[in-house]
Amino acid sequence: MDIARLMQVIPRFARQRVQVVGDVVLDEYLIGRAERLSREAPIPVLELVERKTIPGGAANPAMNVKALGGEASLVALVGDDAAAKELVARLRTAGIDASGIIKEASRRTTQKTRIVAQESFRFPQQLARLDRVDRQPPDAEIEEKIILQLKIGAPVASAVLLSDYRNGMMSRAAVEAAIATTTDAGNLLIVDSQGNLDKYRGCDVIRANDRDTADFLNRPLETDADFETATADLLDMLDARAVVIGRGADGVSLRGRNTPYRHFPAANPEEVFDVTGAGDTSVAVLALGIVSGLDLAQAAFLANIAAGLVVRKLGNATVSPDELMQAVENVGE
Repeated sequence: MDIARLMQVIPRFARQRVQVVGDVVLDEYLIGRAERLSREAPIPVLELVERKTIPGGAANPAMNVKALGGEASLVALVGDDAAAKELVARLRTAGIDASGIIKEASRRTTQKTRIVAQESFRFPQQLARLDRVDRQPPDAEIEEKIILQLKIGAPVASAVLLSDYRNGMMSRAAVEAAIATTTDAGNLLIVDSQGNLDKYRGCDVIRANDRDTADFLNRPLETDADFETATADLLDMLDARAVVIGRGADGVSLRGRNTPYRHFPAANPEEVFDVTGAGDTSVAVLALGIVSGLDLAQAAFLANIAAGLVVRKLGNATVSPDELMQAVENVGE
């Protein structure tokens, strides 16, 4: 891999604007100190030390784009509730354009609460997670508002990133509007989906993890030969320019119309602390890399390095340009 080329391109991320469209989440962390075992059940009793919230779901790639120097706008659905207010406030503080976030009175903002113990373990340990998820699809009026926001933002963006957490926002009509709008504007349409991949037929770059890909293809993916065949099949089935499969601790596999099958091992397999949001970081860097002039393999290699950085951090995390530059430089040594 041309390390010098990667180092040249990272500063160009600051010239890019990415419109992220998808399911947003408010990630809540309740961090406590483990004092004793409960008399009621074999579990630790925690005394609350800190509560913090982080934008998650589709908001996380937007946060990563901004942290890497780019500009990010977000089109999403939230409820008219306290979680929505906190999420939007966090986004605006981070410098994300949240003007495309639509409130729906009948919807509950998706919130994921993680209970985390500290001090009694070597690293903070997640003990439980409670999800409050609203998966109702948008009605016709809300769907029109989503499409309008997409049409407003897409033409001025370098790339449009569809982030589908299967929480109801990404309707087929919205996806079709994204394809039509980006085709007219001539900009990149990249997808990160947790399933329902057939809905994204015709998009430029489609990313999914190994489990969701296996479910879509209805066959196990175990060996590298399995993934090589899977990328070829996906490319044809989805009529995409490129497909990328995240393989967790085994790295990433990819193929493009003009790019032969490639596999990159995980960049940081020994220091994994929390894998939350690693895929979001990866797809954000993938999008920024492509629109900044890298080819598919170069962008995927860089995205793999970025994912290896965020797994060292707690929760949805971002990567700075300096961190990424240093990590790339270390790879080249």
